[in-house]
Amino acid sequence: MSKRNPEYDFKWCPGCGDFGVRRAIEFAMIDRLENTDLPIENNVVVAGIGCSGNLVHLLEGQQPYGIHGIHGRSLPIAFGVKMANPELNVIVVAGDGDFLSIGGEHIGPQAARNLNICAVVMDNGVYGLTKGQSSPTSKSGAITSSTPFGKIEAQADPLQLYLTHGATFVASGFSGQPRELAQLITRGMNHPGFAMVHVQSPCTTYNDFFMEMKGDAKNGIAPLVQPIPEEHDASNIDAAFELIQKPGVPIGVIYEDSNVATLDQKVVDMRSKARVRDADALLGDFEF
Repeated sequence: MSKRNPEYDFKWCPGCGDFGVRRAIEFAMIDRLENTDLPIENNVVVAGIGCSGNLVHLLEGQQPYGIHGIHGRSLPIAFGVKMANPELNVIVVAGDGDFLSIGGEHIGPQAARNLNICAVVMDNGVYGLTKGQSSPTSKSGAITSSTPFGKIEAQADPLQLYLTHGATFVASGFSGQPRELAQLITRGMNHPGFAMVHVQSPCTTYNDFFMEMKGDAKNGIAPLVQPIPEEHDASNIDAAFELIQKPGVPIGVIYEDSNVATLDQKVVDMRSKARVRDADALLGDFEF
């Protein structure tokens, strides 16, 4: 996607949280360009479907390469891109419905491999593009177009899911704070391993919880977003689990372990142990 498609006319609704996520990714990429000698083409954005997936077409400024994939398969595509060229900076952009429902089964394997990518998940608590059906992160009992009598399933806890699967970097952000979110995405991109940045990104049409996140002092609404205390030890997995059990939405880095070998490092090590043999040597092992 080195050049934008002028015929692509998709637009987010006014006030959509994904605008803030897009801006944060742009900030993070600008920061990466300024702090490395690598060109914009060194970056690849892999998207799923839904409103979040259209971000790959809507980035402004210098254009990275981009792939607009299929529902729930952003991680397998990113896996293929990274294995084909480990030097690329691969960023996954996905929504809660895309990433945590049909795509949920891919989180565990990539976390176990410590695939060296950064995944940014935009959580609006619904399937916005298809008219507001319930998603894994919709609250239990939620009335939506697909659950007119209330959602039966329990609400998913993405942060707990990432930590349980063994992601080596887990951060939580808010689309209404693009500068702060950009810093989290930059840290995720620079992290050697499987980095998850989960973003609260309200849908102004079907599930507008922006005011709940930001708060409104005039109306006595306390903000749900809470900066992670400076004393939090992000290297301590037990502290990470304890943190996410507290009320509100933590903003910042919840967990980070940079001492685990990445998948591409493991592959290099594995290849170094393999015997390199020519065809004659291989055929010599067989008796005819």
